[in-house]
Amino acid sequence: MEQNELIDRMKEKAGLVQAVVSTVTGMEEVLRYSIDITLRQNGKTIAAPGLDPENLQKLEDLCSVSGLTVLHPPFRSHLSGIHTALTGSDWAIAETGTLVLDSGSEDLRIATMLSETHIAWIPASRIVPDAAALSNCLVEKMKSPPGYLSFITGPSRTADIERVLAIGVHGPQELHILIMEET
Repeated sequence: MEQNELIDRMKEKAGLVQAVVSTVTGMEEVLRYSIDITLRQNGKTIAAPGLDPENLQKLEDLCSVSGLTVLHPPFRSHLSGIHTALTGSDWAIAETGTLVLDSGSEDLRIATMLSETHIAWIPASRIVPDAAALSNCLVEKMKSPPGYLSFITGPSRTADIERVLAIGVHGPQELHILIMEET
């Protein structure tokens, strides 16, 4: 399957589970998108576990102008105050619209589970057609336990409350996937 077909399939399948999927051209656009969504939702904070120091500084500069606060680890001290989690993704599975994150970091798990909105970026080249295409990568990851991989498909959802679908009960109410086009 060609890269454009994988991107289109990822958008389609993730959209079916209420994820918002967009393409972006680089990290600058990822940062601005995250700030715009946070402001639109009247959020005040962004947690960006794993963001490299240069982009973290850019995020802090942009947030200070916008009146937002970038939270810093450890995130245990911010358990009820994370509005937006901004993370990278290790892979995406087009067949199901699923993101795969190496979540060995407690701060990453806290941010992606306790934020109101999760925004994740993924380079287009890291989108695979199906889970079977990841088997070798996953075997390699599992050779050095302990490990923790998260498979995220859409915003948090459950229907165990009187069999009525509820969004955001066990995690973020919204998932935004930003596919980074590569040149």
